[in-house]
Amino acid sequence: MISLTSPVKTRAHNWPAGLKLLGLAATTTLLFLIPGIRFQAAALVSVLALYTIPGRHFLHHGLRQLRVIWPFVALLLVWHAIAGNWPEGIRTALRMTSAVAIANLVTMTTSLGDMTDLLHRLFRPLRRTGLPFGIIEIAIPLVIRFTPVLIGKGRLLLDAWRARSPRRANWHIVLPMALLALDDADHLAEALRARGGLNPRDED
Repeated sequence: MISLTSPVKTRAHNWPAGLKLLGLAATTTLLFLIPGIRFQAAALVSVLALYTIPGRHFLHHGLRQLRVIWPFVALLLVWHAIAGNWPEGIRTALRMTSAVAIANLVTMTTSLGDMTDLLHRLFRPLRRTGLPFGIIEIAIPLVIRFTPVLIGKGRLLLDAWRARSPRRANWHIVLPMALLALDDADHLAEALRARGGLNPRDED
């Protein structure tokens, strides 16, 4: 497993996770309340400027994590171009990029331990309902950790296929990818059993 938290330490690393999530929610809401293209462009420039403050390594790491959204941005622009509505396409692309970039900043400056502790505090009043919130507290960090791992393995499978065949991979890597995911899940299950299973943490 890997961590999405940036190794470059910033002041934001010391801010409370709850405060950063509130800021994320407020900023994202503002992006939807003010639809002007100029505002959306200014917001994106401002967010990208935040990436440059900690230095080149932080900027490079952050932009590398944002590569996953570029196909969606391109698809949005093409779709709106075909529909003859360029302004709406640009507005939507700018808004989506800004929102994901801000969320990525929160992820890069917040450890999974801090996120898990925050979830534990948020779910504490709801434990009386009898729902398995302890499992949710474990599941969310695991999804965050394993998603980039599976994406990375998928890229390795694609590279291996391209090295062996001139044809497009298409569905040919689906089965190997599924087997890799099942193998990771099996190892994870063994690790969780060795640590006591999915029992919720003791109440504070």
